[in-house]
Amino acid sequence: MRDRPRDDQRGAAAVEFAMIVPLLIVLVLGIAEFGHAFQVQGTLSAAAREGARAMALQNDPAAARTAVRNAAPTLDPAITNGQIAITPAACPMTGGGTTNVRVTISYPKPFLTDFFGASVDLTGTGVMRCSG
Repeated sequence: MRDRPRDDQRGAAAVEFAMIVPLLIVLVLGIAEFGHAFQVQGTLSAAAREGARAMALQNDPAAARTAVRNAAPTLDPAITNGQIAITPAACPMTGGGTTNVRVTISYPKPFLTDFFGASVDLTGTGVMRCSG
C-alpha cells in the first residue's frame, strides 16, 4: 500500500512548474534585452569616437556625421543628423591643441520585445583634441 503515490500529491509538480514559468520567462527576456542594449551602447560609443576623430582631423561636421553613420550601420532606425550633436561646431584654426571636440549621439533603442516598454534612450559620447 505504501508503493502507490497518494492521491492528494498528484499534479503538485505541474502546479509548481506553472508558478515558476512566468518568473523564468521574465528573467530570460530581461537578460536578452540587457545584452542587446549593452551591445548597442558599445556601438554608439565607438561611432561617437569615430565621429570625434573625423571632426578633429578634417574640421568638417558633415564628414563627422558620415563617419558616425558608417561606424554604426546596424542600428535601426538609422541615426539622423538631429541625433548627432557636435560641439564646438568647428575646431579653431589656431590653438587647436587645447580645444576638444565632443560628438554625442542620442539613440532611442527599441526593445526586442514590447514586454518592458517601447524603447530606451541610449547615449554615446566621443571626445578628441582638435587637430589630432
